[in-house]
Amino acid sequence: MFAPSEKLVKEYSQAIVSANDPQDRRIQELIRDYILQNLSPDPKTGKGRRAMMLLFKGEDAVRKIRAVVGNISAHRRGGETIRDTYGDLILDEHDHVRYFEPAVLAAPNAEEAQLKAKLWARHSDSDGGILSDTIAYEPPEAPQRTLVLIKPDNFRFPTGRPGNVIDFFSRTGLYIVGIKVHRMSVAQAIEFYGPVKEVLRTKLTDVVASKAKAALEKEFGFPIPGTETKQLGQILGPLYGDDQFNNIVRFMSGRSPADCDEGMLQQPGTEKCIAIVYEGVEAVRKIRDVLGPTDPSKAPPGSIRREFGSSIMVNAAHASDSEENAKREIGIVNVGENTFMKVVEEMYGRL
Repeated sequence: MFAPSEKLVKEYSQAIVSANDPQDRRIQELIRDYILQNLSPDPKTGKGRRAMMLLFKGEDAVRKIRAVVGNISAHRRGGETIRDTYGDLILDEHDHVRYFEPAVLAAPNAEEAQLKAKLWARHSDSDGGILSDTIAYEPPEAPQRTLVLIKPDNFRFPTGRPGNVIDFFSRTGLYIVGIKVHRMSVAQAIEFYGPVKEVLRTKLTDVVASKAKAALEKEFGFPIPGTETKQLGQILGPLYGDDQFNNIVRFMSGRSPADCDEGMLQQPGTEKCIAIVYEGVEAVRKIRDVLGPTDPSKAPPGSIRREFGSSIMVNAAHASDSEENAKREIGIVNVGENTFMKVVEEMYGRL
């Protein structure tokens, strides 16, 4: 996330009008003016305006993204691109612009993609990260921040699921102030889900006792009394809880703690998630209401976990259950880390 400074906005706007852009020059100039007016800090309040910068990597990425974004025309006839749906250009009877909204900005070719990515990267330390003081609230409103993780089950193959999940969260009316694509290390997963471990060791005792009783009675052919069944739960419950905890760590990071030496514990995992910081009044409650309960089968229709989850662990997303836990979890996954600069330098070399 960025709250572009006047300097960044000025430099970026100057790079918009280009002979290499197939978009009509008049439209380019409208985009330039739009950037100056709508991305600059609010002249009345001085607050920065939020913008999300997405970096895509892959074969023919620039052309594919630009094709999906589309061009702008006052006479468009289809609804196939992002700008067809979310952009707008309205002219009056004298061909003067009454309203203009480009919706998304995307480079027209690889050279300009590199130039603009480097430009934003140079400002990423000062203008990017978890944004502060970008939203105006009326007294006595007391905004909160909360963390959402779009879990690895949404990234098994190329799909619109991550965006669809984020669309569901947009119903809350909250504001995204931080976002990061993250590969959770085993150490981070252990710390992140640490509070769950002891709960699993004790909460599942009765379930384990019942399963053990059924399995042993079937194997040996005689009934096991209640006292001994309870003892089975007390013995096996913690072991089962530890195994379930290790499954959570493996699901989130791609590795089991038992498979890692000390050095590997700290390495980024093989599974991908998206960490998002939402801000607004009652943010914790609003996000969890839209998310739904842990078990997708018990989640109400229209909730994220009912629509996208398949099991208690593979349930689409995580959301902090309190402001205190949100602060702890945001710190663990380090949402404010400047990975934007790192990705740009890995692609194009040092700035």
